[in-house]
Amino acid sequence: MVEVRTEGDASLENPLLVEGLPGVGLAGKIAADHVRDQSDARYYGELTGEDLPSAAVFTEGDRELHSPVRLFVDEANDLLVLSGDVPLETIDADALAAALTDWLDEVGATPLYLSGLPTQREPDDVPELYGVATGDGGDLLEETGVSSPAADGLIHGPAGALLSAAKDRGRDACGLMVETTPKFPDPEGAHVLVRDGIAPLAGVEIDTDPLVERADEIMEQRQQLAQRIQQASGDDQSRASTTGMFQ
Repeated sequence: MVEVRTEGDASLENPLLVEGLPGVGLAGKIAADHVRDQSDARYYGELTGEDLPSAAVFTEGDRELHSPVRLFVDEANDLLVLSGDVPLETIDADALAAALTDWLDEVGATPLYLSGLPTQREPDDVPELYGVATGDGGDLLEETGVSSPAADGLIHGPAGALLSAAKDRGRDACGLMVETTPKFPDPEGAHVLVRDGIAPLAGVEIDTDPLVERADEIMEQRQQLAQRIQQASGDDQSRASTTGMFQ
């Protein structure tokens, strides 16, 4: 069982939710956390329940403990961010998807689910970004110029379960897949996710320069979590995989 608990009220009209649970390359998590920090989003609530990892998160200068899966809200930009701080190899992805989708129905939010597409890149290569959708989410991707997938494939883990739940319920949802290095944290992949996907879809300006300028620092900070993600079984982490090769 998973439950979404919010604290206080939030004035939202047609919000976009950016999902940042840890996945391959941590590109989605790094991107979502960057959006949260750049928009000065405030803590709004958390996901709890026996189907989530048994862990408590603390932050600098704050004694209060929180769930490792938390919600933040930026009312000025009609934006929600879902942030996760542990590898979710023990999660019941279907339970998470059901609870979160129920809550999204209540608040009328359109979700944006993020995943990495493992790719071996050369240092100067710019990661490619691809988008998939359910309901009217495809119209949003068309408006922002996000490319359709260049090969057949699957989306695994929590992001796959969340997109599947949206499809089964006929909900609007978007999924962004960015080429990412599978073994190390990937700030460059996160940079492309924010610049070419999240920011235009949300209709907000987000400074992505820090993701490039602080790439080494970000990689060092996230290395331990990336290693734990790498050790998780393949289907437990959010990632996209192709059944063919990109041309």
